[in-house]
Amino acid sequence: MELQFLGGAGEVGRSAVLVDDRLLLDYGMKTGTPPAYPVGSVDPEAVVVSHGHLDHAGAVPALLSGRDRPGVHWTPPTRELALTLARDTLKLHGNSHRCPFTETDLKRVGEVDHPHGYGEPFAAAGYEVTFFDAGHIPGSAHVLVDDGDTRLLYTGDFHTTSQRGSDAPASRTDRHGESIRGQRLVAGTTARPEADIVVCESTYSDVRHEPRQTVEERFAESVRTTLYEGGTVVVPAFAIGRTQELLLVCEAHDIPCYVDGMGQDVTRMLRQYPAYVRDADALRRAKSHARFVTGRDGQRERIADQNVAIVTTSGMLSGGPAMSYIPEIRRNPTNKITMTGYQVEGTPGRELLETGSAEIDGRVMPVAARVEQYDFSAHADRDGLLSFLDSYRDVPVLVNHGDRCGAFAEELRADGYEASAPELGATVTV
Repeated sequence: MELQFLGGAGEVGRSAVLVDDRLLLDYGMKTGTPPAYPVGSVDPEAVVVSHGHLDHAGAVPALLSGRDRPGVHWTPPTRELALTLARDTLKLHGNSHRCPFTETDLKRVGEVDHPHGYGEPFAAAGYEVTFFDAGHIPGSAHVLVDDGDTRLLYTGDFHTTSQRGSDAPASRTDRHGESIRGQRLVAGTTARPEADIVVCESTYSDVRHEPRQTVEERFAESVRTTLYEGGTVVVPAFAIGRTQELLLVCEAHDIPCYVDGMGQDVTRMLRQYPAYVRDADALRRAKSHARFVTGRDGQRERIADQNVAIVTTSGMLSGGPAMSYIPEIRRNPTNKITMTGYQVEGTPGRELLETGSAEIDGRVMPVAARVEQYDFSAHADRDGLLSFLDSYRDVPVLVNHGDRCGAFAEELRADGYEASAPELGATVTV
């Protein structure tokens, strides 16, 4: 089995691994100006998508521009999420060189679409492939590829039930008397399928997340305090996964909130797939608890004057309705902006955290409102990665999807693993 790393090697973004020139695992894009896509040209017989985030699924429609179109395999929620993001990409970049696919390519997805559930083996490009719940976002999957001789486990992005101490004691009871540990939207992965080689993500290989209970309670207390003082809280959040997690947190802690941006559509969509979320009733309550914003007739300006939390895209302040709310609330130090995800260098969100100012609609605006950051990550941290990999001590581990892949592979080798970190474009024979 030959694996070629076309993206996601030593970086976060544009994930793509080609197996034997036939089967493609993910085909994502890396946001930036301009966006970056996997290297080289590919003509696979099939593509398997681990989950619906842009860096894993964002360029999939570009594979359908030729005469020979590969089958696209994914879970039902991943299909919906990937298509939602693809439509948004076309809206943003469709008339420029920044988008690698057309509206026609996007329509062709329906002709080659093959949804599969967890634990249901299927054939793709001559391999037997099986999805296992990865605990990252709804529909996210570990991908097991079996050619009859070798079993390859491609982890995709994942979150574990136990983070070896950082999340292990984080069980808590919410206002409904329900005991929750880890994320509210999806439970962490417990799957450990037998494999002969593992391609493992390493996004947070040098980070130990705070216990989720601590993060959630600190966030809720901060928001409640601001609302009590008469302020407004803007909560920038990624549309997929993070928005729904924050709505669940707001409902559980009885925090009045609005939801705006693409996260609205994603929330409605996920309600159609109850088997892929941790608690469908809790998500229903969270959706009912939040008020959805239409954006008509100055609605956003009026909401910005209310004592509420506003969960809105984009998570890094690089677009979306957040661009309407930040200018409205930025001058009042009673107000608050709570960043809930990692802020990539060069984004307005990162700039705001580091300088107290942000470029909004082409203008650099000083922000007097308080700015805070919370780690609601849906990735395994260092302890979670080590806990997961403990089941694969006897097989080779190829480290990808991280800014320090080589360093983490070296640390694994020091701990007795056969580990390496392929470079971008490299081919590894296993």
